[in-house]
Amino acid sequence: MDTDLIEKMPCHNQQLNNSESPEHATKHVRFARSSTRTAAESCQGESEPHQIQTPSDIQRQIGPQLKLLPLNDQIRELQTIIRDKSTSRGDFVFCADRLIRLVVEEGLNQLPYSECTITTPTGHKYEGVKFEKGNCGVSIMRSGEAMEQGLRDCCRSIRIGKILIQSDEETQKAKVYYAKFPPDISRRKVLLMYPILSTGNTVIEAVRVLNEHGLQAKHIILLSLFSTPHGARSIIQEFPDITILTTEVHAVAPTHFGQRYFGTD
Repeated sequence: MDTDLIEKMPCHNQQLNNSESPEHATKHVRFARSSTRTAAESCQGESEPHQIQTPSDIQRQIGPQLKLLPLNDQIRELQTIIRDKSTSRGDFVFCADRLIRLVVEEGLNQLPYSECTITTPTGHKYEGVKFEKGNCGVSIMRSGEAMEQGLRDCCRSIRIGKILIQSDEETQKAKVYYAKFPPDISRRKVLLMYPILSTGNTVIEAVRVLNEHGLQAKHIILLSLFSTPHGARSIIQEFPDITILTTEVHAVAPTHFGQRYFGTD
């Protein structure tokens, strides 16, 4: 599994610059520059200003294959609660499920639709759209299974495959232990589910397995909650046609997610 340090939460009593309004400040906390500078050092009041990266900056650096959910206060609060080490497990799971649902809904937006005309109960014609058939989900066990219910809540009859991949603790090389997919997966659009992208090694190995089953990377949409710049970049360099959807790109990912969600921490 991907490993990394669990992020320490930034201090909440940090003083705002007199020339900066509180509203403006809250919009400047999402994207941190990838560096060795920690959140704890920021709380100690370093004199060097912290350069802010916007979603456009991140996408220019990594590529258009990376898609970020538009930031709002609701998403930011969910991210904060999930990262907070003092959050109870009940609150953690509740907020994680909410964030997963938002990512899944946006992931469905990336799937192909076709136009259709229906008749309303009042007899009027309505021009709408509907999903094209041939979509499925694939979760990377174990943490990816946390996203399955969110997908089923949106698509009741969708088929979901599974991959079990573990990383060697010394070499960090990913090894596939189990893979089970729908037999016609090579003809489907796949929502690949893995909440935390740290090194990207696990996802890269999972996509290789899907390639071996005849699925092209351009038909894969990777759904995640948090990603490091290195993780997203590594995946896109290996598979330039893949699409990655996430809520945040930050140098430190909350790699405690799976253990906390399933209560094994």
